[in-house]
Amino acid sequence: MGARRIGAIAIGVAGVLASAPAHSESANSDAEIALLKQQLHMLEQKIDKLQKQSNENAATAAAANAHAKAADAKASHVANANAAIPVKGPVASSGVVVSMPNNRPTICTADDQNCIAITGRIHYDVGGYDYRPDTAATSPQKLDSGENLRRARIGITGKFLSDWNFALIYDFGGSSDGFGGTAAGSLPGGGTSGVENAFLSYTGFKPFGGKMAIEGGIMDIPWTLDEATSSNDILFMERASAGIIAQNIAAGDFRSAFGTRWWNDQFWVGGYVTGPTSGAIHSASSTSPAGTSEQYGGVIRVVGNPISGRDYSVHIGADAEWLIQPPRNLVTQAQTLTLSDRPELRIDPTTLISTGAIANVSGAQVYGVEAAATYGSLIAQGEYYWFNVDRTANTGLPPFGASSLKFDGGYAQIGYVLTGETHAYNPSSASYGGIKPANPFSLTGSGWGAWEIAGRVSQMNLNDQLATAAGIAGGRQTVYTVALNWYVNNNIRFMLDYLHGDISKQASSISTVDAGSKFDAVAMRTQVAW
Repeated sequence: MGARRIGAIAIGVAGVLASAPAHSESANSDAEIALLKQQLHMLEQKIDKLQKQSNENAATAAAANAHAKAADAKASHVANANAAIPVKGPVASSGVVVSMPNNRPTICTADDQNCIAITGRIHYDVGGYDYRPDTAATSPQKLDSGENLRRARIGITGKFLSDWNFALIYDFGGSSDGFGGTAAGSLPGGGTSGVENAFLSYTGFKPFGGKMAIEGGIMDIPWTLDEATSSNDILFMERASAGIIAQNIAAGDFRSAFGTRWWNDQFWVGGYVTGPTSGAIHSASSTSPAGTSEQYGGVIRVVGNPISGRDYSVHIGADAEWLIQPPRNLVTQAQTLTLSDRPELRIDPTTLISTGAIANVSGAQVYGVEAAATYGSLIAQGEYYWFNVDRTANTGLPPFGASSLKFDGGYAQIGYVLTGETHAYNPSSASYGGIKPANPFSLTGSGWGAWEIAGRVSQMNLNDQLATAAGIAGGRQTVYTVALNWYVNNNIRFMLDYLHGDISKQASSISTVDAGSKFDAVAMRTQVAW
């Protein structure tokens, strides 16, 4: 029966006896004895029933335990059998994540595979010139002081499925100098539309241990070191004239292009086929203003950052550019190319050096070298370019059979951050980024932002074959610039530039009349970018 059953009977007997009368005279009652026996029998039946239920429960638990073990063994067997079969990852949440990297409003899916961000920049310039001499022979006679909304860009950038990158950016700036600067074959002062970026880029390929982008559309081509550096990060208010003139032939901003670039931490190589700038008129029915056929060209850039460490780096490279099919005037059939630039300041859009419209241009080439280095808070860089313009196009217009033209120019510059910050290297564009203040300016704190001083000398020679009727007297320009930059925080910068320019120029290629000039200028830029 078991210990629990015996104990239960004993307890029951004790209870029955306790309920019986204590007097010995009642023990002889047969009725009471019969009642006690009946109660004991009933108690035994209840105990037997409880024991049976307990045994059944134990059997059920044992069966359930065995079933669970069998299920675990089956699941383990299935998991082992499917271990080599790839499975899809979890489905991403349909929600979005809103963030503000560098104060740029950005919306991404929860898996960070798709993003869209609002980007913009404002460059507002004010300044004045001391231009001399003001004589009838001087060309131009005067430069106008004032202001210029140099850039006012707003647009969106983002990515699809991580590898497809896009941008659509419009520039409302250029109140003084026109949208997009001076494009090849266009009049000085600009004239292209404000579409600065409208491109698609695929970055899914990663060959040879690096990264690769295949891209096309309207873009800012990273050709030359100065152009590859963002206008938000350049040391001076304007890039050097030699680089601007080179880029305007078949590269630069607002340029239609298709190409690819590959890079890692030490090397960068890229090549693009290029077309006209956005907004260029190339309609056969346009006569006012006259339309032009689309131009075609190409660029290649190969650079390296072979020596680098935490506080130093060395950058070297070479560039090449070809204007393969110059734009053709669809009314006169003329094929011309104008090389010109303003004096490294855009307050007044007047060009001081210009070749004018070079006739019968069949093509042009530019070859350049670039170098830069950083050591702590010090940065130095320079570039030099050699230009060749072929004049062998058969347009039926003079001059006939003229030889090619050769020009050259370059710059050297140096900067030093007084507060100790450094210019970090950007491998994707093979250029140096801007300054991120360690202690942003705050009246309630101790931060005063970052301060930087810089100096540059640049030269551009647009004279060739002087003293001949087929020569070009575009002028030789030398500009010395010193700058003080205050980086208030990551989004706001103030720039103060002083420029001294010396332009050596004669009235024409066969005239010795001095049409040169000098100028001094002071200008300030307020920059907001995100």
